[in-house]
Amino acid sequence: MAVEHPSALTVAAANWHALQRAGDLSPSQQREFMQWLLVSPEHLREYMAISEVAGALGEALRAMPIDVESLLQAPASAGNDHNVVRFSPRPRAQPAVPKISPARGRPHIAVAAALMLGLGLITTLAWPRTGHYAAAHAAPRQITLADGTLVHLDAESEISVRMTLLGRRVELERGQASFVVGKDRRPFSVHAAGLQVTDIGTTFDVSLLREQARIAVSEGRVHVRGDGGNGRMLANLGAGQAAQVDYRDQHVRVSEEDAASMSAWWQGRVVFRDASLRDVADRFNRRNTLRLHVSEDAGTLRLTGNLRVDDVESLRAFLDQQPTLMTQRASDGIHVRLRPRSPQVL
Repeated sequence: MAVEHPSALTVAAANWHALQRAGDLSPSQQREFMQWLLVSPEHLREYMAISEVAGALGEALRAMPIDVESLLQAPASAGNDHNVVRFSPRPRAQPAVPKISPARGRPHIAVAAALMLGLGLITTLAWPRTGHYAAAHAAPRQITLADGTLVHLDAESEISVRMTLLGRRVELERGQASFVVGKDRRPFSVHAAGLQVTDIGTTFDVSLLREQARIAVSEGRVHVRGDGGNGRMLANLGAGQAAQVDYRDQHVRVSEEDAASMSAWWQGRVVFRDASLRDVADRFNRRNTLRLHVSEDAGTLRLTGNLRVDDVESLRAFLDQQPTLMTQRASDGIHVRLRPRSPQVL
């Protein structure tokens, strides 16, 4: 029976996959790899097939009750047939299918071999994987993505997710989301308001405010870049750091913050430091039926506080304590405006 040797395309795809898994590619090799992928759809399909089968084979090998190391340490044969597993020659009088002892685990080897020989049968894979997730008013939610990433999605927030063989990309379309990034060799990035936030193994938060995007890092590190053609570096943030990036000119302000306060909203608290009143009101309005209506002149006032997100009355009391503010209850919610100035005595 003739042995069908793998095609040159399959060998090339397998070599690229091995280099990618080992993480040994230089920048020039990465560019060469991308050029190879784009030669034709057949290159991409073959690479994805190799990746899929390699994952299945790894699972099968981990489940084998045999000493894999002893197999790997078997003497290599001479010549150019190092990819062939040799069996002892048998007399012609022996049956076509020899009896195999289950104790040796050889049926598992046959299964693994069948997986490898089945490469040519795989033509389509479930890539890319996409998803769209939204949280309604007053209904924050937690989402576990296909790669194991845990997403805390605030109320009135929305993300789109696209995962491919080469990367993991999230679009924050509105609101706020925190990401506890799953371990995976593929790069993970969040795109929002003209920014690209690239994870370097971390837990971080991205929030779209009225005039700025806010990126806060609880663990690890992120790189914040412009998402345009230049992609220039805007901030390199570590744990306990937060950056506010203006939408208008991408001006960056970096501050040191308590890492625990960055995730306080997961437990239903709003922690704000030198935040505009209009941004504070937006965060409360996502979670409550009773809404705050802030006048334009009062909205720019900067505040610092720590309150429960579902306790609007405590927020109202906090605002009434501010010397320049006053509140008034109405049928459509609580209105906040500046106190009128006392007339000057001439």
